[in-house]
Amino acid sequence: MVGSVIVHDGKIIGEGWHKKSGEPHAEVNAINSVKDKSLLKKSTIYVSLEPCSHFGKTPPCCNLIIENNIPNVVIGTVDPNIKVAGNGIKKLMEAGINVTVGVLENECNELNKRFFTFHEKKRPYIILKWAESQDGFIAPLSKSEQKPVWITNEFSRQLVHKWRSEEQAILVGTNTVIDDNPKLDVRDWTGKNPARIVLDQNNRIPKDSHIFNNQVKTIVFSKSNTSINKENSNFEVIDFGQNIGQQIIDVLYRHQIQSIIIEGGRETLQTFIDGNFWDEARIFIGDNSFEKGTKAPIIALKNSTKYAVGNDTLIISRNHD
Repeated sequence: MVGSVIVHDGKIIGEGWHKKSGEPHAEVNAINSVKDKSLLKKSTIYVSLEPCSHFGKTPPCCNLIIENNIPNVVIGTVDPNIKVAGNGIKKLMEAGINVTVGVLENECNELNKRFFTFHEKKRPYIILKWAESQDGFIAPLSKSEQKPVWITNEFSRQLVHKWRSEEQAILVGTNTVIDDNPKLDVRDWTGKNPARIVLDQNNRIPKDSHIFNNQVKTIVFSKSNTSINKENSNFEVIDFGQNIGQQIIDVLYRHQIQSIIIEGGRETLQTFIDGNFWDEARIFIGDNSFEKGTKAPIIALKNSTKYAVGNDTLIISRNHD
């Protein structure tokens, strides 16, 4: 997610943004939007991420900046992708261009936190999400049928579907699928359904569950593979006896998944908390009480902010190293 603005004599003469992978980058769109190209040789181009210096799905943006004789480049942050990683800045400086780096750097890093985490930590950006009752339970002691017991209101549930549309994948444990038979989609929002990641150590999930409808990419982790990989179904074998979290994120990295929202259940969430494999925790607290049931995960929250979503409370916490 990159934006670019071109300024001449204190006035914006061009702007652009990167709309989709494989399409022209922000700098290209910004330069193409300038009506009087002769002004470029006296202008400054601002870009939130270091211009690329390699041939990928599109030509290098550095070359275009150099070809148009733009004398000044202001860059928000360095690109952590090993294919770029400072090479773009070096190429611009070698061409005699005045380069400034690190302007609004934190904001630019936040914009692409998923992309940065993927390249720097070799894992997806991990968001933990759950809802708990006033007395700290995520599920009642028992329920009569195979469907979710709602703790939160309809506005909170719609917000969760919005979040799902913003992440590349969603992960749940075995019991969540068996107990609720969830679709894990964005039916209460407009957007793309995330890939589904499911833990099924002993292959207990019924094959007629919604997660096996083959509508979106689905990855199932188990200790032994009893199924054949299909176009949208992938079965991965891991050792559930040790370091589960690390094994999962290694596989997700191999599948090129840059972000994931983990929705439970308790044991699954606790595995990622205990391994310190998380970047954000988003916790809803409803206005109901269960008295008995499945306790909420135990987590030490820091850098937290509280929000009201109707009569629900939403806590968002960041896990800064």
